[in-house]
Amino acid sequence: MTPSKKIAIISEHASPIAPLGGPDSGGQNVYVAQVAKHLARRGHHVDIFTRRDDPHIEPIIELGNHTRVIHVPAGPAEFVPKEQLLPHMDEFCNHVVEFCRTPSARYDLTHANFFMSGLASLALRKAYGTPFCMTFHALGKVRRIHQGNADQFPIERIAIEERLVAQADSLIAECPQDRIDLMTHYRADKDRIDIVPCGFDADEFSPGPATLRKELGIGDDEFVVLQLGRLVLRKGIDNVIRGIADLKHRYGITARLLIVGGDGAVPDSRITPEIARLAGIASLADVSDQVMFIGSRPRHELRRYYNAADVFVSTPWYEPFGITPLEAMACGCPVIGSAVGGIQYSVADKITGFLVPPNDPQRLADRLAALQQDPSLRLALGQAGLERVSALFTWREVAEKLDSVYARIAPSQTAVSAVRASMAATRQRSRRSEELRP
Repeated sequence: MTPSKKIAIISEHASPIAPLGGPDSGGQNVYVAQVAKHLARRGHHVDIFTRRDDPHIEPIIELGNHTRVIHVPAGPAEFVPKEQLLPHMDEFCNHVVEFCRTPSARYDLTHANFFMSGLASLALRKAYGTPFCMTFHALGKVRRIHQGNADQFPIERIAIEERLVAQADSLIAECPQDRIDLMTHYRADKDRIDIVPCGFDADEFSPGPATLRKELGIGDDEFVVLQLGRLVLRKGIDNVIRGIADLKHRYGITARLLIVGGDGAVPDSRITPEIARLAGIASLADVSDQVMFIGSRPRHELRRYYNAADVFVSTPWYEPFGITPLEAMACGCPVIGSAVGGIQYSVADKITGFLVPPNDPQRLADRLAALQQDPSLRLALGQAGLERVSALFTWREVAEKLDSVYARIAPSQTAVSAVRASMAATRQRSRRSEELRP
């Protein structure tokens, strides 16, 4: 284990203590929370800087085990969509730099999450020489390829990302596709890219009984499909609904689709407009009676939903990584996912589940039918998924890999002294060699 460090994790819009399932609260929040937790278990002191979006929240919240959340005043103390946060980032950066003004308050390194957090890391390096690594979680150029004019981020994002790619001490790619995108679209130096995936926590997710079915009024013999995550357009939930409809009309198989997510515990289209759009698609496809909108659920309840499902489906247009497929596999649930981004890395096609093209409900229906008709296949894929994530995708492994990156970009004073001593010894040997020459 590497020597203890003071680490600043910067995540301007994704707080580790925010409720999950809202428009800007998802995988990055989980990533930041779990990375901090497991780095602290390795002996590091971790502060997480995030923007204050609630006037009543404490400026600093102690999470225990040498971990704190520091709420940075920047813009109004209320929710602001991340697409509209850039004008407030100068204030955010200035507060972070001021927080570290005294030498005792400074950090050995910073780990920036998302491009706007990278601006704070750049400011800390300029002010105090603090090295930093960068996890983008999503890349602006790739987003524009998939969303076109629907992308609401300011055009300045691209230039900021290019600057960060050029200056970061390490670029953390979450999967091989992320590495390819950094090199292809941003001309990133391959020698400064480290692949470190996301993970799952076995304390949170594991196989268990499907007791939730009875509470939801679902029979033991029903075929249950689960969609869980943020209810946003790019997640392709409409594709899942159409796949369920195709399964019904072409195969004669009636599946129950559970959609977990939204801006409240009670599904309400007034606060989560995407529910109304998806409900309309279900109605037109004649499957309204098969689709259940659950609303958002606290993290400790998610395991019960994964265990209640026969299959987990995630078919976004694009996905930088995707944590929910890992969580499903950790519960022994087979996964059907889009063959995009990190999903095509985490899901082993025909081994732990199936990969399908995005926006292809017919292919999705074909795979759903295969699983519905063969319970032994579901069991085999689920077991293989559990073995795969347990071997490759735990947060403990993620923290260990990040620790190695941190040690390289911010070596301890002991390591620095050892390197300097080695260099001095090499120079001394070289001088002696020169002196001995005739």
